[in-house]
Amino acid sequence: MSRWAVLPAELDPRVRQLVVRLRRLKDHSGLSLRQLAARTGYSPKSWERYLGGRSLPPAEAVEALARVLGEDPTRLLACHEVAAEAWGNRRAEAAARTEAPAPEPPAPEILSSEVTEATEVTKATEVTEISGVTRVTRVTGALPPGRSLRGAVVAGAVALVLAVCTAVLLVVRLGGGEEERPARPLAATAPSPSASTSPSTSPPRSTPTYTCRVERIDGRWYAGISRTRGAILANGHAGPEVAEAQCLLRRAGLSPGDIDGIFGPVTQHAVERAQERAGLVVDGIIGPHTWKALRR
Repeated sequence: MSRWAVLPAELDPRVRQLVVRLRRLKDHSGLSLRQLAARTGYSPKSWERYLGGRSLPPAEAVEALARVLGEDPTRLLACHEVAAEAWGNRRAEAAARTEAPAPEPPAPEILSSEVTEATEVTKATEVTEISGVTRVTRVTGALPPGRSLRGAVVAGAVALVLAVCTAVLLVVRLGGGEEERPARPLAATAPSPSASTSPSTSPPRSTPTYTCRVERIDGRWYAGISRTRGAILANGHAGPEVAEAQCLLRRAGLSPGDIDGIFGPVTQHAVERAQERAGLVVDGIIGPHTWKALRR
C-alpha cells in the first residue's frame, strides 16, 4: 500500500474527500503513476499534483481514472462537482483579499461664489488706528445691491467681533499699559471612566459536553453518542459524530484531547495514528474504513 504524504491543512474537506477516494482507487489498482498516466492520457506529474491535493483534477481525468479501473464514474463525478465548487470559492476569496483598496474621495471644491462673498465681506468694514486707538468704520456702499441676506449677516458678525476686540485693546492701553496675560489654554477634557463603554456582561455560549459510555454490542464498540459507521469527518467538523469518534480513540489508547465534539488538530493526529496502526491510508479523515477500525 502506498505511503501518501499528508494533505495540506488548509484543504477544504470536500476537496479532501475527493482526493482520498482517488488515492484509494489508485492503491487498489496497484498501478504506478507512470502506468496510470499511460492509460488515462494525463502525465505522471499531473497525477502527482492531483493526488497530492495541490491541484484540482478536471472532470475528464476523474472519469478516465474510474473507467480504467472498472469503476462507475457517477459517484466520483458527483463528488468532483462538490469539490470544484469549494475550490472555486477558495480562489474567489483569495482574489478578493488581494484587491486594491478603493481610492479616497477627492476633497470638496470651494465654490468661487463663496470666495467672492468672503472678499466682499472684508470690504464691508474698515479698521483704522489713530493715535493708538483702534477704530472700526463701516464702509457704506461697499455691498453691491442685491446681496443675499447671508452676506449681510456675515458682515455684521465680523464687524461685531472687531468692535469687541477694539474695546478690549482700548481698556488695556488706558489702564496703564499692563502686560497682556497669555490666555490660559483649555485643559483637555479627559473622558469620564463611567462614560466608557462597559464590556459586554452577557454570559459566553456554553460548549456542549459529551459523556463516553463505551460498551460492546454485537462485536462492535459504541460510546452511546452516535451509532454511525459511515459519516465522513475531517478537521473543522463538529457534532456528536466527532464526540463518538473521540471516545473510541480514547478507548483505543489514543488521546484525542477533550471530548468536546470538535475535530481539531489533536483529534486529527489521533486519527492518523489509528489509521497507521490499522494499516489504512493515513489522511486524518474518518470514513467507513476508519470507523470499522475504531469499532472493532
